[in-house]
Amino acid sequence: MASHGYMCSIIPPYLLESLCNCEDDEVRESAHSTFALQETLHKHRHDLFAAKCASLGHQHGGHGHHGHGSAPQGIVPGALLEAVSTSDQVDDDTKEAAQKSLQLSQEVRDDRAAVAVAVATSDAAVTVSSLAAEAGPEGTETGFWRGVYDMKNKGDANKPWTFSLLPGHAVRLEGQAPSKDKAVNEAYDNALNVLQFYKKHFNYDSLDNNHMPVKSSVHFGQSLGNAFWLSSSEQMVYGDGNTFIHNFTGCIDVIGHEMTHAVTQYNSALEYKDESGALNEHLSDVFGIMVKQMVEDETAENADWLIGEGCLLPGVKGVSLRNMKNPGTAYNDPRFGADLQPASVAEVPAVMAKYGDFIRNRDYGGVHIFSGIPNRAFVLAATAFGGYSWERAGQVWWKVVTERRIGKNCTFVQFADATVDAAAELYDADAAKVVRDAWTQVGVVRTV
Repeated sequence: MASHGYMCSIIPPYLLESLCNCEDDEVRESAHSTFALQETLHKHRHDLFAAKCASLGHQHGGHGHHGHGSAPQGIVPGALLEAVSTSDQVDDDTKEAAQKSLQLSQEVRDDRAAVAVAVATSDAAVTVSSLAAEAGPEGTETGFWRGVYDMKNKGDANKPWTFSLLPGHAVRLEGQAPSKDKAVNEAYDNALNVLQFYKKHFNYDSLDNNHMPVKSSVHFGQSLGNAFWLSSSEQMVYGDGNTFIHNFTGCIDVIGHEMTHAVTQYNSALEYKDESGALNEHLSDVFGIMVKQMVEDETAENADWLIGEGCLLPGVKGVSLRNMKNPGTAYNDPRFGADLQPASVAEVPAVMAKYGDFIRNRDYGGVHIFSGIPNRAFVLAATAFGGYSWERAGQVWWKVVTERRIGKNCTFVQFADATVDAAAELYDADAAKVVRDAWTQVGVVRTV
């Protein structure tokens, strides 16, 4: 395994950046640390993306992708972190936490010789590999292999070498009794929910379709307000959160979103910038929300379509990190701003006019912002089909991704066309029309 990797985390840059302006010092410091963490790994994505493209038959000509070497991202938007770090409405500890997340981003961008993220080297990591290889997932009661580890709040976004400490102390391995640590048990149980979702509804085995052991590390860093998939260690990492954002191990859609980034890295060469990058984030939202709907036994019509609704603490003016049904309405708090996502192509010019500089320079062309457009298209298609979202709409999206029908620079229009074709092949012309109508409603249409 390569020693470099990418981190895709559940808090997007625009939310992180807003948090960096927050008056609360703890939130600010956490936001800065998380933002810095993302940029630390971003510098490694070029070479890894080239290798991934080669393996899938693409020629690399861009800056990155969300395969083995995509841009490091998080579930908390960067804009939120930045806002928190400079806000006069939060305390100094919160500001400092947010500032740390952002500070490292710039430092690493300028330092091409920064220490690479190491592959897990602890004794616990050896235990995972040896036990998984010895017993094999097939030999477990669940058919999968999970291990949850405690970092005991070690790890520092400003010291990237600390990733070599992952995964940490083994607390609960596959088949073992529950721990006294709530976060450990949540990470363990929710990882199984994701794995069972993919196996049951898409006949896909683990995250790589080849019995991959799934590692999760909890309590990473001090008040780290994020959760992310770390490709170099092929594992999930969870921070404990701060005074605004927390409960990452308890949010099944957050875990589904991040683990889906692993699935994507094994099936797609979508470049992590502009519309192709937004589609990458979109796919994680789509499959993450479907995991949540399966766990809660919700149909497409009855679901709330909220990503991360359990992450925001009481007192925050918002209900979630993203609203797939109504993009742009997830949160609106004076301490870190409002949700920036547009709900349709028609809203893009206004968003660019106001936030263009941030979108171009801090969110890789709007990967976390413009993903709201295809998100809404999926919701419209799933509700029009009726029933559970994974029964028809989910199968269409899955076919497009796993059959490699899209290129590394896929646009919204190209992705829409691919889903329409897949719907026709899987079902009929009426199904294709349902999908086409959904894309048309969000303004994704051919102009020639």
